[in-house]
Amino acid sequence: MKDKAGKVLSTEELIKKTSNRLDTILLEFWVMILRIVGFIPSHFVRKVFYRISGVSIGVGSSVHMGARFYNPENIFIGKDTIIGEGSVLDGRDKLIIGDHVDIASDVMIYNAQHDLNSKDFNAITKPVEIADYVFVGPRAIILPGVKIGKGAVVAAGAVVTKNVEKGKIVGGVPAEVISDRKLKDFDYRLGRAAWFS
Repeated sequence: MKDKAGKVLSTEELIKKTSNRLDTILLEFWVMILRIVGFIPSHFVRKVFYRISGVSIGVGSSVHMGARFYNPENIFIGKDTIIGEGSVLDGRDKLIIGDHVDIASDVMIYNAQHDLNSKDFNAITKPVEIADYVFVGPRAIILPGVKIGKGAVVAAGAVVTKNVEKGKIVGGVPAEVISDRKLKDFDYRLGRAAWFS
């Protein structure tokens, strides 16, 4: 048996590749189930399935309909956090989302990408960390390895390619600092999610 590059595989290599492929297929199947579950109009039911799959979800947090997960066991969501509808949460490396974070609709958070300079176009993964009281506007994209500091704001449609310091407001493609957040002492709660969203 040969791999995709034409290299002849030993029995041990073949068993390892087959095992990895089966693990990947099972994960893809579970991710598909979670995608279907994401359209059940009940926060409670969705959270039960998400927690069973390995997503850590804090007390009072909600995940709106249509959210998509990759490798859910690496995703950690703090308390009183809102994940907007249609958001993509990538767990191919660690994704840590703090407390009282508001992630708007259609936000994409990735922690894996292809190495554009690799002969094999291999994947590179880096963790993403979003601190407490961050607001991420609709349709923003956060790329691998980014850390967003406490109370920072990511404007709608921004593409975040580098770290964002505490209390900064960033926007644009690629995202750059456009202002400072005037609020310095964060102690608000986000409130409850609508029952059927």
